[in-house]
Amino acid sequence: MSAEPLAGLTRTSDDLDVRRRKALYHAWHRGTRELDLLLGRFADAHIADLSDAEMDEFERLMEVPDRDLFGWILGRTDTPQNYDGPVLSRVMAFAAANPLTG
Repeated sequence: MSAEPLAGLTRTSDDLDVRRRKALYHAWHRGTRELDLLLGRFADAHIADLSDAEMDEFERLMEVPDRDLFGWILGRTDTPQNYDGPVLSRVMAFAAANPLTG
């Protein structure tokens, strides 16, 4: 990924390793605009600080279908135990503190 920012991206990926660059790109390109904005902004703010174990969890979350993940984040549906971890909790707290609408 070049230093030119993606639509909505507030940081460059120049200082990130390949794994984090891919995760950042994926967070901004989920498929639904709302989830792109939520996960993309979360990744902008936190991707560089995630540990390897947290990156494992974040990458697993990126594989969850949009409808399911968005429901979990918004608290509309219960999160399956195997996805209910510290990174999802951080994403949920980030979403609550940074609403998509004013």
